[in-house]
Amino acid sequence: MSGCFGCAAWAHAHASSRGVQSPDFAPTLRAVVFAGARPGAVCGVAALANSQAIGCTPCLASQPAKTAARPLRDRKQALTSHPFPPLLTALPLQDDLFGAPPAPPAPPPASGPADAAPAKRGQGLKVRPAPQDDALHALAQALPPQLRMGTSSWTYPAWNGLVWDAVYEAPQLSKQGLAAYAAHPLLRTVSLDRNFYRPLTVSQYQRYAEQVPEDFRFVVKAPSLVTDALVRTEDGRGREPNPAFLNPELALREFVEPALEGLGSKVGALVFQISPLPMALLDRMPQVLEQLRTLLQALPPLASRAPDGVIAVEVRDPEWLTPEFAAVLRNAGATYCLGLHPKLPPLADQLPLLRALWPTPLVCRWNLNEVHGPYGYEDAEKRYAPYDRLHDLDPATHEALAKVIVGITGRGQNAYVTISNHAEGCAPLTVQRLAQHVRALHTSDGPGPGTASG
Repeated sequence: MSGCFGCAAWAHAHASSRGVQSPDFAPTLRAVVFAGARPGAVCGVAALANSQAIGCTPCLASQPAKTAARPLRDRKQALTSHPFPPLLTALPLQDDLFGAPPAPPAPPPASGPADAAPAKRGQGLKVRPAPQDDALHALAQALPPQLRMGTSSWTYPAWNGLVWDAVYEAPQLSKQGLAAYAAHPLLRTVSLDRNFYRPLTVSQYQRYAEQVPEDFRFVVKAPSLVTDALVRTEDGRGREPNPAFLNPELALREFVEPALEGLGSKVGALVFQISPLPMALLDRMPQVLEQLRTLLQALPPLASRAPDGVIAVEVRDPEWLTPEFAAVLRNAGATYCLGLHPKLPPLADQLPLLRALWPTPLVCRWNLNEVHGPYGYEDAEKRYAPYDRLHDLDPATHEALAKVIVGITGRGQNAYVTISNHAEGCAPLTVQRLAQHVRALHTSDGPGPGTASG
């Protein structure tokens, strides 16, 4: 398989500069990645006439994934009817790729955001949205109608004054907070990350769908049961190969069909976030790509049940970013999920994949600020909790992502962008900052095809 030299070079430099001693960047892997590469080489996805739509030039540069909380014994029971695929039978095991699992959020302070008045307690009361001023509504009206931005989950008590009108406990927000979340003028989507840990049922999806307006769309992560090559213990350590990795039958039964039946037309993006691969699989990417091809081609078309729905694939290893990967997605009618995460090259170096798939909707998940490094979820948790203010601003990402959003939506394509608290410290405030960047570009360029006037 022809590799992507630009991405491989990024991985080597990234590991060296940060002193990463992870199996992801072991000397043996580096030797494989760079074997036969010539200086200045780039992978060969052809430039497209519409490349300006996604804000990149014609040349081609070339949570850690959160681990499943599902107990090992439960996952093994779910897999007993599925024999190990040949690709995994001889897979050597390795220790935790991701570091310690994320710590639970710290209890919110009684005052909420630092500049807010003391918050009232909302225990036992219906969750109500925070009042929003006219300026925020005007900002929302100035955005492209194809753009839906939101956060990763919504169960954060310290968003009082931003999303909630009071301090509510996390369990109450989990059950009742989605309707109040969806009342925020800028929050038109949300990522259902909990599905990664344990598949949701049809009835659970239906309850979520009932709480949001008709124009709201969900971004749903596939269960790790299907997207992680290793079966992990509760602390995130890989203990054995996962026999259900990229299994089409399970993907349909445990993910795609329940989501379509429960959410219906409110499906936005169904995201297969593939966890970091063990070295043995990184060395055998053609076989992994063939497994992915088989899975994607087994999925049903979404248009009849979810007209705005799209299948997207998110990765955590730069070795994926090749013309071969683009071909698999294109042939299956899927798209690439732009993953803003320190384990991957910068946004600009991922754009060639979108150009290779054009025309395509934008699916983007901004997961972790690069200041924390590729294994920095725990550091981000400690620094940012309780997620009531911005800490590490990233104006370069805002500017680059806004340009991509305006280019893609300006040509009539949908855009789904979800942002984690780990991006800058407070996801709703990051959404607001990004919206301001998008408005500035959208209104300065004037309304294009399929866009709203500014």
